[in-house]
Amino acid sequence: MPTYKLYYFHFTALGEPIRFLFNYGGVEFEDYRCELTDEWPALKSEMPFGQLPVLEIDGKKYPQAMAICRYLAKQFGVLGKDDLEALEVDSTVDTINDFRAKLAASYYETNEDVKAEKRKIAEELVPYYLERLDAQVKNNGGYFVGGALTWADLTFVALLDYFKFAWGSDITEKYENLKQLKEKVQNLPAIKSWIEKRPKTEC
Repeated sequence: MPTYKLYYFHFTALGEPIRFLFNYGGVEFEDYRCELTDEWPALKSEMPFGQLPVLEIDGKKYPQAMAICRYLAKQFGVLGKDDLEALEVDSTVDTINDFRAKLAASYYETNEDVKAEKRKIAEELVPYYLERLDAQVKNNGGYFVGGALTWADLTFVALLDYFKFAWGSDITEKYENLKQLKEKVQNLPAIKSWIEKRPKTEC
């Protein structure tokens, strides 16, 4: 069995889908949480492209959150039943990450005028994305793809705390199918246990 060490910061965001997958798969990993101000400047030069998350497997470091997730999804059998399902899962995850990037752009903007404009754009895009994701779950038996759990479902639910932080409220509140998906994933024994024991974070 390989040894795993996940490098990320002390919040959920892009690290949480990886943590969800490890816990779902029942595989131990070192959850190394770097302090953004104190540790990160020195640690940055040790990372392949100077960014996190990075997964170290038997001493070798691998960057890129979604590539790491896809690797783990293959190990734990949640990649999709065949190549076409895997394509649909990848497409869904990319859509979820487009959505995440648009929310983050409005949240982290420092120029107040630009921030207000980005928030206005986001207010149109949020329902646009969520209506379609909700319909996708409804049309696929309660999951994003193929009527069964995949890493798209784990990724979406793992990011919900970050979405709530960036948006200011629970984005699933008005979307019954997404809400039910959230409850299903959060009630998986391994995920429920992780949520109960994981370190408390601001986002």
